[in-house]
Amino acid sequence: MKNRFIVLIDFSAYSKHLIQFAYDWSQRANAEILLVHHVVALYPVMTPYEVKIKLIGDATRKAGEKLKKLIKAVLPEGTAVRSIVSDSNLIVILKQLLGEPYNNLLFLGIKGTGLMKKIFIGSQAVEIINYINNLIVVMPENAACCAPNVIHVAVQRDYPLNIDEFNNFLGFHTEKSSRLVFFSVMMPGDDQYSIEQYLKELTELYVDKFNVSHELYLGKKALKSLREVILKKQNEFVVVQRGSRMLLTDVFRKFLINELVYEGNTPLVIVP
Repeated sequence: MKNRFIVLIDFSAYSKHLIQFAYDWSQRANAEILLVHHVVALYPVMTPYEVKIKLIGDATRKAGEKLKKLIKAVLPEGTAVRSIVSDSNLIVILKQLLGEPYNNLLFLGIKGTGLMKKIFIGSQAVEIINYINNLIVVMPENAACCAPNVIHVAVQRDYPLNIDEFNNFLGFHTEKSSRLVFFSVMMPGDDQYSIEQYLKELTELYVDKFNVSHELYLGKKALKSLREVILKKQNEFVVVQRGSRMLLTDVFRKFLINELVYEGNTPLVIVP
């Protein structure tokens, strides 16, 4: 199947960089690009049906024109790119698109404004992560594209990594020079031996194809140590399994989103 990058565009200040990042990566991965904008038309609750339809139509038309201008401003002339502008439920739109015969990678930009938004990402982003069963790249504002030197993969022994989907993600990388680092953060009550065994199993699984290693962070300064390791490097990705405590537990999610994605400008890949 062909590769396709589905890029969600909200016309924020970060949209240009998001499109550029996806385009640059698509050139390496031989991927088609599909830009999707969800229209939100505002009107009073008691607005007549005919007026609602007109308002939605006007908003959709204006958004379509704005998206064309954005594409022209960012991408080289003649670039083949599809776009969808719709007021339909975004989750429904995405599920329909993901049912088409492509290897899809979904790009989602997040903004670094406001503490609560940093911690909880944003309600629409959380909804997409929770309900869309596909590889998702969560993009900070200024991440560099797009052949990472190191791919840090957060794993949890009692919530195993989806190997098939992780391999799909690796398939979008034509360069095999990236180093894989599988890591776990050990918490009180965790079985250190079983965690170490799982890390070794994953390392052995990829040792013939990549420069691969594993790391275990434990003790009171585990997260601080992990932060120092990742932030001191440039051009990295962090991969996390959906449903793992890295995304479900507030302290881990705050650390992951605030300190790695925002501060480190590190793209976050979520494996379904």
